Amino acid sequence: MYAYIGYPLLLILLSKIRNRTIKKGKITPNVSFIITAYNEEKRIREKIEDTLKQDYPKDKLEVIIASDCSDDGTDEIVRSYESQGVRLVRAIERRGKEATQKLAIDTAKGEILVFSDVATMLSSNGVKNIVRNFNDPTVGCVSSVDRFVDPDGQISGEGAYVKYEMFLRNLEMKVNTLVGLSGSFFAARKVVCQNWATDLQSDFNTLLNSIKIGLRGVSDSESIGYYKNIIDEKKEFDRKVRTVIRGISVFMKSLSLLNPFRYGLFSWQLFSHKLCRWLVPFAMILVLVSNLFLIPYHEMYKGIMILQVLFYVVAFVSSIRKILPFKSIMKIPFYFVMANLSILVAWYRYFKGERLITWEPSKR
Repeated sequence: MYAYIGYPLLLILLSKIRNRTIKKGKITPNVSFIITAYNEEKRIREKIEDTLKQDYPKDKLEVIIASDCSDDGTDEIVRSYESQGVRLVRAIERRGKEATQKLAIDTAKGEILVFSDVATMLSSNGVKNIVRNFNDPTVGCVSSVDRFVDPDGQISGEGAYVKYEMFLRNLEMKVNTLVGLSGSFFAARKVVCQNWATDLQSDFNTLLNSIKIGLRGVSDSESIGYYKNIIDEKKEFDRKVRTVIRGISVFMKSLSLLNPFRYGLFSWQLFSHKLCRWLVPFAMILVLVSNLFLIPYHEMYKGIMILQVLFYVVAFVSSIRKILPFKSIMKIPFYFVMANLSILVAWYRYFKGERLITWEPSKR
């Protein structure tokens, strides 16, 4: 209740007395656009073409493809674009996404670094929109907004969860700062990326690095990353598990940020948005088990038990694709259960010692 309702309510109350605006401006600093790839011969050409269409001064936009020791035709395709200013940076051994990004950062000439996945397409003003946020000297990093694209190429409508997350992001920005970035498309000042960790999730860690040097993270509603949804639910579940494992790894190495005497409101935000969210599956189990023992003591507990059982039944029925009469209503419990199940699996694998430094891009 606190993670999903209490925290937003407190943010709403705080937003009545605290409002941090973003001083955007029409600026065109030198930008290094970094795309990390591993065996992306089927998609890398489309991504490069999409990037070269950016409406940004060509003499101020550097495009770097960081190849994590790809062993297919990815690197050859990238080299064919050298005459158009596209530069290849290749790792000599496969060490993971963040280590490969570090190679690109070390050679980047731009004062603003933009990171994007191969699977993510941008509008022609994507770079221009995200960069203008850096006119505000308090901004260290900027997150895009994700948009799903259906298999037929149509932009999907926002689901309840996405709307909730965007609502929460807007509140966090208004009060103080974001707590996380969209990994598929985000930007940061180069100074924020100086202490780049090669073994930690780059989007989350970039936000934390901004906080450590006194800057903040914001989201730009006009900077949109379009990518195809993962149709295979098992693959999407596995992706969620990987994301949470990597997020927990960053969190555990940044526990000093929970010190409110040093980091103020952000410590509370980090605790509420990340840690409390990751503890929800344990709370769900505790509520269910304790409810079983409380049933004999009061009729109220019988009613609560019935509601819990109904919730899980609806989630299960929604997972069966042949039963779809109320899918739009039923999918919320289903996705909520699956999201928290993925968190539970992630904790188990984290405590087993998994850290997932190497990567395998999701096939969409």
